[in-house]
Amino acid sequence: MRHRVGHVVVPHSHETVDKVDAAMETSREGMRTLWLSLGVLGLTCAVQAVIVAVSGSVALLGDTLHNGADALTAVPLGIAFVLGRRAANRRYTYGYGRAEDLAGIAIVLTIAVSSLLAAYEAVDRLLHPREVTHLWAVALAAVAGFVGNEWVARYRIRTGRRIGSAALVADGLHARTDGFTSLAVLLGAGGAALGWRLADPLIGLLITAALLVVLRDAAREVYRRLMDSVDPALLETAERTLRAVDGVRGIGQVRMRWIGHSLRAEAEIVVDSVLTVVQAHALAVAAEHALIHAVPRLTAATVHTDHTAAAGTDPHAALAHHSAA
Repeated sequence: MRHRVGHVVVPHSHETVDKVDAAMETSREGMRTLWLSLGVLGLTCAVQAVIVAVSGSVALLGDTLHNGADALTAVPLGIAFVLGRRAANRRYTYGYGRAEDLAGIAIVLTIAVSSLLAAYEAVDRLLHPREVTHLWAVALAAVAGFVGNEWVARYRIRTGRRIGSAALVADGLHARTDGFTSLAVLLGAGGAALGWRLADPLIGLLITAALLVVLRDAAREVYRRLMDSVDPALLETAERTLRAVDGVRGIGQVRMRWIGHSLRAEAEIVVDSVLTVVQAHALAVAAEHALIHAVPRLTAATVHTDHTAAAGTDPHAALAHHSAA
């Protein structure tokens, strides 16, 4: 109802130019999130670097370098958003939105490498324990690392879900793993303060397990996007919306796919056979318009009209021999 009222108060169209403008605005929101996150992570790394210089902690130095390297995951996503703004052409007829999916793959690979490095460091510290000095400074740096990464994680995940970017959500999950790594440094420092030298490596192994869980979730989300997976609830919404359009006598197959952070749909509707071509086209436009308003993130829909037919006849008989067996 709120969207319909807004539609009346501020009329708008669904022409191609308007859709491109909307996508660009969404991409700008994603870019703001990325650069602000990069700034926060950079500040976090700077704070940790100062404390590294004071404390001389090798573990904290490794965590600082790790956070700094992982902050650079904003780069592939930034490139993807910039590419996504480019208009479709005769070679890339759907545009460049898939660049976000490629960025998601890069982020998943980065999480995988981080997991392997965390496992290696945990095992190495377990086999070769070493003393941790200036524990109070290390603890403060660990808290700074955790707070900074968790803030970035929440911000990226919230924005990614709002604009429909699986890659940005995956990057937020990655930032959360970095926060867990910093928290492990804090808990390890606490254990060292109590005289338990094996605290740091044992906690490191637990954090490695947590990293693997996050890796699984991020990989599953990116994999589903690459395989054109959509929430079945979106299909149910689309089908219910099409059935409610005045003049639609039935519906056929409805399909959707993500292109970047936008949805596109293909739908089949059944209309009266007595309609003229102009009337059937107007009904298809009305169906597309209803879908765009009802399905979040949907920017366009191709609606195919079938006419009601007598029993025993198939309007698509000429195509039957092309159907999959």
